[in-house]
Amino acid sequence: MTNPPNPPPLNTPEVRDDDQLTTRRLLRALKTSKGVIGLILSVSFTLTAILAPLLIPQDLSTMINIKARHAPPSLAHPLGTDNLGREISYRVLLGAKSSLLIAVSAVSLSLLVGLPLGILAGHFKGWIDLALMRVVDTLLSFPVLLLALAISAILGPNLRNTIIAIGVAFAPYLARIVRSEALKVNSLPYVEAARSAGASHIRVIVRHILPNIMGPVIVQATISVAFAILAEAGLSFLGLGTQPPTPSWGLMIQTSRSYLDAAPWTALMPGTAIAISVLGLNMLGDVLRDVLDPTYTYH
Repeated sequence: MTNPPNPPPLNTPEVRDDDQLTTRRLLRALKTSKGVIGLILSVSFTLTAILAPLLIPQDLSTMINIKARHAPPSLAHPLGTDNLGREISYRVLLGAKSSLLIAVSAVSLSLLVGLPLGILAGHFKGWIDLALMRVVDTLLSFPVLLLALAISAILGPNLRNTIIAIGVAFAPYLARIVRSEALKVNSLPYVEAARSAGASHIRVIVRHILPNIMGPVIVQATISVAFAILAEAGLSFLGLGTQPPTPSWGLMIQTSRSYLDAAPWTALMPGTAIAISVLGLNMLGDVLRDVLDPTYTYH
């Protein structure tokens, strides 16, 4: 007589590996046309920003050659030259470094400011939420570029102040998003149970709230990098961002305004670089949003 099979263990619900699920969704998203294009453009922009300064000496981008002034694109001058005879190809490639450095630094600053503000407002609620959000709402009443322009004008035009201006201008938007996500997590049953069990505010924030809001924060940060590139180009175009002789896409467009009829390539090349980098980062941000959204279905 054979023994009956062992009964299944009790209280063993099915466990889902969230990390593996997210990885699978990411791989599926990267197979879409949006994912492929966004990844290629974003990686190309990042590698250009990192490698161009190592391969192209700064002297080449600032070398003046009046004899080659406004030379059209050719084999000798792949992207043409500007009003001082400088190679636009070198300046466009090196301009990627300035754009990425300023954009990533500014978004990092906005995270340092907006993330704590949003978490504090969403977790503690009450008068803390009211006070913090009134400050945030006041800053949100100004357009991002206008607020960054005002801050940059007060601090003065240079690389460091440009980062501060853009970072502070973006922080209220991030704080509002973080607060909204923190409010959702804060009302979940297991978070309320943790508080009822005597968990401290720091423990609840670090162990429960922060990990659960990182998805939307990463998506917003990626998209904010793209908008920060546009903001940096706008400030440089107005003379309140990167200053000469540092290559900057916005500065290149600003100096080419007087020569658009005779040499349109002087503005076309940096403008195309801005469009491609922003498009790639926006598409990558859309892919990350789709991956981190459990209700999204791939077609």
